[in-house]
Amino acid sequence: MKSFTDLFIRRPVLALVVSLVILLAGAQAILPVVFPTLKGLGGLNVRQYPRSDIASVTINTVYVGADAELVRGFITTPLERAIAAADGIDYIQSQSTQGSSLITVRLKLNYDANKALSDITSKVDAIRKDLPPEAEIPVISIETADSRFASAYLSFTSDILQPNEVTDYLVRLVQPRLTAVGGVQKADILGGRTFAMRIWMKPDRMAALNISPAQVRSALSRNNYLAAIGSTKGSLLQVNLTANTDLHTAEDFKKLVVREDKGNLVRLSDIADVVLGAEDYNTEVRFSGEKAVFMGIWVLPNANSVDVIKRVRAEMDQIQKELPTGMTGQIAYDSTAYINDAIHEVVKTLIDTLLIVMVVIFLFLGSFRSVIVPVVAIPISLIGALFLMQAFGFTLNLLTLLAIVLSVGLVVDDAIVVVENVERHIREGMSRMNAALTGARELVGPIIAMTITLAAVYTPIALQGGLTGALFREFALTLAGAVFISGVVALTLSPMMSAHLLRAEHVDKGFTAIVNRTFDRFRDWYGAHLDRTLAARPAVYVVWGGISALAIIMALLIPTFASKELAPTEDQGVIFGIVTAPANATIDDTIRYADAAGKVFKDIPDTRFTFQITNPDQGFGGMVLKPWGTRKTPTKNYLPIVQQQLGAIPGIQMFPVMPSALPGSDSFPVTFVITSTGDPERILEFAQQLQAKAMQAGVFRFADIDTKIDQPQSEIVFDHDKVASLGLDMQQVGADMSAAIGGNFVNRFNIAGRSYKVIPQVKRVDRLNPEQLENIYVTGPNNQLVPLSTVASIRHKTVARSLNRMQQLNAVTISGVPTRSLDAALKFLEDEARKILPKGYVLDYTGESRQLRTEGDKFTAVFLLAIILIFLVLAAQFNSFRDPFIILLGSVPLAMFGALLFAFLKM
Repeated sequence: MKSFTDLFIRRPVLALVVSLVILLAGAQAILPVVFPTLKGLGGLNVRQYPRSDIASVTINTVYVGADAELVRGFITTPLERAIAAADGIDYIQSQSTQGSSLITVRLKLNYDANKALSDITSKVDAIRKDLPPEAEIPVISIETADSRFASAYLSFTSDILQPNEVTDYLVRLVQPRLTAVGGVQKADILGGRTFAMRIWMKPDRMAALNISPAQVRSALSRNNYLAAIGSTKGSLLQVNLTANTDLHTAEDFKKLVVREDKGNLVRLSDIADVVLGAEDYNTEVRFSGEKAVFMGIWVLPNANSVDVIKRVRAEMDQIQKELPTGMTGQIAYDSTAYINDAIHEVVKTLIDTLLIVMVVIFLFLGSFRSVIVPVVAIPISLIGALFLMQAFGFTLNLLTLLAIVLSVGLVVDDAIVVVENVERHIREGMSRMNAALTGARELVGPIIAMTITLAAVYTPIALQGGLTGALFREFALTLAGAVFISGVVALTLSPMMSAHLLRAEHVDKGFTAIVNRTFDRFRDWYGAHLDRTLAARPAVYVVWGGISALAIIMALLIPTFASKELAPTEDQGVIFGIVTAPANATIDDTIRYADAAGKVFKDIPDTRFTFQITNPDQGFGGMVLKPWGTRKTPTKNYLPIVQQQLGAIPGIQMFPVMPSALPGSDSFPVTFVITSTGDPERILEFAQQLQAKAMQAGVFRFADIDTKIDQPQSEIVFDHDKVASLGLDMQQVGADMSAAIGGNFVNRFNIAGRSYKVIPQVKRVDRLNPEQLENIYVTGPNNQLVPLSTVASIRHKTVARSLNRMQQLNAVTISGVPTRSLDAALKFLEDEARKILPKGYVLDYTGESRQLRTEGDKFTAVFLLAIILIFLVLAAQFNSFRDPFIILLGSVPLAMFGALLFAFLKM
């Protein structure tokens, strides 16, 4: 009976055309990756991992001068309540600190981020009128899982320019050029200092001249005004009009008249120092010990990050030539270097795999002519799989490359079967053409069945939900695609090549004879043993039952003995740490601590760069190691060394960690959240008990709690009777205090086409400690100033550095790096929490911990689904529901036993 394979055997050009079309389609996908000059063809994007649609929306609201309790009550809580009504939310976290509210909304996987952003923005806009008028407009931004860290970080240093001058240069000249590079989503400046007109008020001079802080603020608001005048409209001419109602330079501000008293003009320079300074002096950035400004380069989600960063490097080469004297710029960190190294290693593995497979095929087929057929099938199948990857919108990443490596051993099976069957018919006396026609006809059904069966094995992996499904969907479908293409090649090209390449007559000599004699002896040996096993079926059933029972027992026990992680830690050549300084530390104190930590990083032999971003009571820093090829020590070997040395620095806590490669992860693997409606102090007590038990049991290398009640706070306590007797207005008193101490901006001024803030504030030397605030004067009756000490006193207390919430409940988070598996660490905390926590407390997770708890047990269902699909495919092939049971029961338990046995041996 004729088959469609006859057409390709009798018409070899058609078979070649089919394969060439597959090659051309695949080449269009891979050539632009190998040769960037061909990017016009499109091609696959290159990434570290498949794109996962995990996004977070952040709402950042600044309320200068407000304490954490005030921020939580009047900003965070109303915003949380409104945002919670939006769709697509997985969970909501918030942090209220001195002068700032930060709400993070983690969206559900694959939820439309733009839709969520629009929905959340409308919810925030609806309640903006309910927020304090002094608070700034909430800034809403969206971050994808891939955008938590930039693809590259640039460092700019100068021994001549100040940080605010460096920042302004970057904003005006460098940032626009890098943002314009194709594929760049944004180029953000990190740790920079933006120009601002600082009005440093002198309380003693203001008191002598009877001028209050609020009057200074009012004068700035009235006399630095941007007026849009319009134009004249004559019968013949139209003239545009402007007016110098606004101020531009420090000299202009110094001359500003604050008050006129009987012809005497009190100018701003009489009561304040006016300088062109910076908005904020609470951040210090260092790169390898030098003051610096960083810039992060984020790549568009659908762009080829490797190609984009290559273009950024080219643009940086040009920018470096144009930098001002004394200013230098360099690429401090490039994540694509790790991606390139990792992909290079996978490609080397792929080449090694191809060579091994070719040698094995030759050893078993014994003829170079026979080897050519399956060897040709390998590149066609793999390149065809690349075309399917592009058609499905996949990327070239570590997991899809791993799928291609694994598929090498699968795609040759069909071609080998075709060659063996054709050779068998030739040995039986058929001509090459008839042998190919007959052999191909016999294998159409089996090859189709094999292809569908193999595809059915991997398809359930693609059907998983959650992050695991998002990561492994491309892996599974790439494998299935390679198998599908191999089936097409086996039914079109392989029979045609067998008809023309195999010897016309079977020749049994040389190496071929050795191979054939070896297999004949093995076949005789196997046949004899098969006869004996068929004659002793009860014994076979006992052995099969024992192995199956062992496989089941090992499957049940392996979760107990094996370490359970979301993913293994990878050597990315980076160690970073979060610095926690004393709550009352100034930026100067923390810089000293950070410098000591930077020296620890710098003294590691393989350190390439060190970096630090320091704030008053906390900081972030780390080191970038030399590339893999130039160092022998793995990054993880340096962790205990760095941790020991950092622990010896007095006054700070700094925990070194290696960054997680998976998207959506936090800084630490363990993030265990305790939530309740109770007070944060009470939740903290339970968290500290859990932390102590975990450290005592050796569960963590180190652990930290995000809530720390050690922040000194001074409360200005008013005597309301004295306030009333002196005729003071509390609104005016509050305005004076806020204007003097808060540091909120009044309005903006213009420098060369860009606007900057105007910020009045009492000089730092007059607010070094709370007692100095009693020397502040406030406006009384008839605009006469009254010392604050007359109506108020200072009361000291200790409060939390930040008030944290999760799912609109008060929350305390235990974070850390475990000494055992992530699952074991979480299980310990969960067991101890059940013993310690009273009713009304809820456990929750973020980052890797949340992903492990929500997705850790899904593979069992995937395995069962794969078994069911294979059973149905086999039932359709054999037209029987009994035969698949024979195949599955005879193979699956033994395969499980072999896999689990090696897993146990590895443990």
